[in-house]
Amino acid sequence: MPPRKRKAAAVSAHDSDQDAVSATPDSSSRRRSTRVSATSAKKSHYFEGDSEDSDSPEAPVTAKSKSKSNVKAKPTATSAKGRRGRPKKKAKVETADPSDSEEDAYKDSPEDADNAQDDDPEESDDSGPQVTFIPLPKLRELNGISYTPTTIHPNTLLFLGDLRRNNKRSWLKLHDPEYRRSLSDWESYAMSLSDKIIESCDETIPELPFKDINFRIYRDIRFSKDPTPYKPHYSASWSRTGRKGPYACYYVHLEPGKCFVGGGLWHPDGPALQKLRASVDERPARWRRVLMDETFKDTFLSGSGAGTRKKGQKEKGQKGKGKGKGRKKVDEDDDDNDEDDPAFDAEKAVIKAFCAANAGNALKTKPKGFEADHRDIGLLKLRNFTVGKKLPDSVFTSKDGQEQVLSIIRAMVPFVTHLNRIVMPDPGDDDDSEEEEA
Repeated sequence: MPPRKRKAAAVSAHDSDQDAVSATPDSSSRRRSTRVSATSAKKSHYFEGDSEDSDSPEAPVTAKSKSKSNVKAKPTATSAKGRRGRPKKKAKVETADPSDSEEDAYKDSPEDADNAQDDDPEESDDSGPQVTFIPLPKLRELNGISYTPTTIHPNTLLFLGDLRRNNKRSWLKLHDPEYRRSLSDWESYAMSLSDKIIESCDETIPELPFKDINFRIYRDIRFSKDPTPYKPHYSASWSRTGRKGPYACYYVHLEPGKCFVGGGLWHPDGPALQKLRASVDERPARWRRVLMDETFKDTFLSGSGAGTRKKGQKEKGQKGKGKGKGRKKVDEDDDDNDEDDPAFDAEKAVIKAFCAANAGNALKTKPKGFEADHRDIGLLKLRNFTVGKKLPDSVFTSKDGQEQVLSIIRAMVPFVTHLNRIVMPDPGDDDDSEEEEA
């Protein structure tokens, strides 16, 4: 068994106790420790950190000194290596009690108190927005006139007149009840007229809801120079497909001082326009028969002045009668005989009046593929094929006014049927069944 090692800790502890006993003043005769004798007799500045002398410039500054001097020695390489210690404590700064600051925050200064007296919520510029209550306008009085499906109430015409003078969204929003009442009046009138058109005028018109025959009052101002957002009128259109589609239509326009009834084809597309021009060139007699109808002529072309041209007088720029895009001409003797005929003068006057009614966007020159001296060059230049008759406002407010509107629509039925046979012929239509006059 190996011998046990001697404990060094116990021995060192025993030696330290003996050194402590020898360091007492009673044992002066004993040999003092070399550690104590090696130190200087001066008292260490370590214990005088809090003394008043530490602030004097004569006091030496050591690494272990805890003086409160603001002058710091420049660290050197040797001092940085051998003198490491805890950093100095920062001086405590007295802070105000948060409870006191919170109480003071709610206390008004004398200046604030004076300013508070000067601020008046009614007179201050920084006050909130003022709310103004505008009373809604009341509906117009009926004046003893009731709303009926066969007539337009006078209040509806008055509303349209107000809309023309105040064509703004804010105004219409303010007068929305009046607008709703006038629109309901127009709807009942249009639906009543629609039933009578189907029964007594044109049986090809189908029964359609109000939204399919009515034009809304909202304008598309994206590409228009007119910034007004609403149309100051009510209008409706009846055709085989309602207000839209390729068919010719009947049109009723309600506007104070500008009421009228019309119909036909407005701005037909390219293929439809080519069909119409081909029909004018190839079947001119059919066009003359429709335009020369007595009821149609008296209703829409009453101011044509038919038969007023003198005998033997030629129309300006007219060289003769031709067919087939103006390439064929008849002899001069036959031409003179036709011009001497009063019926020929009447036809020319009616066609001229019809062309003048549609001259708004007509071509300035001959269309492509036709001669400039064509007999019906006026019809070939047209891009609209419509007729219309102006009516006074009293026609729509009177009891028998709807019958007057229907009589105008009946006069248009042959004209509308003729246009539909050209643009959208039915399967049973035979365009070549009748001989056309040269």
